[in-house]
Amino acid sequence: MASKTFKIGERARGGIITAETTKNTVILIAKLWDTSAGYTKSSSQVNAKEMHRITVDVNDREAEWKLFNWASEESTSYHADEILKWVKSKVTLNKNSRW
Repeated sequence: MASKTFKIGERARGGIITAETTKNTVILIAKLWDTSAGYTKSSSQVNAKEMHRITVDVNDREAEWKLFNWASEESTSYHADEILKWVKSKVTLNKNSRW
């Protein structure tokens, strides 16, 4: 399992998005910045509270769209693209789209 925390700050609801990948799933978790740990990107956000998440099967034919759509609603399209680049470097998403 691979995991990465994106400390986005003001440009994301809650400020943090964590991406976790396994062989068959991708989980994106929106978290609320833990201000008791500090306000900088270097602050430890291990205890940040989870707001909500999305779990997507990599074989879902709309996996990439679902992940990008969720991430862009939680942050900006730029950050959603950065998160998806990282996800794609860890797992292969199904390319069968209806378009």
